[in-house]
Amino acid sequence: MPTSAPFISAISLKREAVPSFTEYPFSIPAIRHLRTLTLPGPVTFLVGENGSGKSTLLEGVAVAAGFNAEGGSRNFRFSTRESHSRLHEYLRLTRPPGRPRDGYFLRAESFFNVATAAEERYGVLDAYGGRSLHEQSHGESFMALVLERLHGNGLYLFDEPEAALSPTRQMSLIAAMHDLVTRGSQFIVATHSPILLGYPGATIYLFTEDKVAQVPYTETEHYVITRSFLNNPEGMLRELLADPPEDEPA
Repeated sequence: MPTSAPFISAISLKREAVPSFTEYPFSIPAIRHLRTLTLPGPVTFLVGENGSGKSTLLEGVAVAAGFNAEGGSRNFRFSTRESHSRLHEYLRLTRPPGRPRDGYFLRAESFFNVATAAEERYGVLDAYGGRSLHEQSHGESFMALVLERLHGNGLYLFDEPEAALSPTRQMSLIAAMHDLVTRGSQFIVATHSPILLGYPGATIYLFTEDKVAQVPYTETEHYVITRSFLNNPEGMLRELLADPPEDEPA
């Protein structure tokens, strides 16, 4: 397996240029504390609670790398609604020599818009297997993108790709990612999936209220809670669903 990130080796916040750390998105705690994230390998995961800043950072990296804010390849230039932040203007991407031959930014929340643009605006359905993405389930269209459109030697940024995927499909996604990694690709993925996080050798950054820090897979909340639940579902459910004490409001 490749051990070096071929296209982006570090992400830095140009802190000296930030107008104010009290303004969005710089007011997000993890962004406010951000300095430099190194990407030593071909697969990097960003994890944290909703609102922690992981998707905001991924979006900023995507736009800084030349992708459309709503997703797609670098050739996609459309806007359904201007909602992205200015974070990309304040990010510095360290890029070793060599440029990707392929690239894609996948956002679960706006993939419908990308699918519409692919079909109606750009007429590139053949690149996605030839079948309308809107005539497939959400999960099927995601996998059609990964299996048909992505060719390798590429920079791929995924924001919560597990949103439409069953556990079996998530494992299929890991296999597809690995195939693309062996063909010289790099992935940066924001996720909540303990299955995807298990990709061997991946770098995992945890976004918290205090900082962004690298953590091992087995110390992520996703792994710990999922393992605890599967080892003792009855006990955890009993605790979760227990009636509150009488002196506490329901």
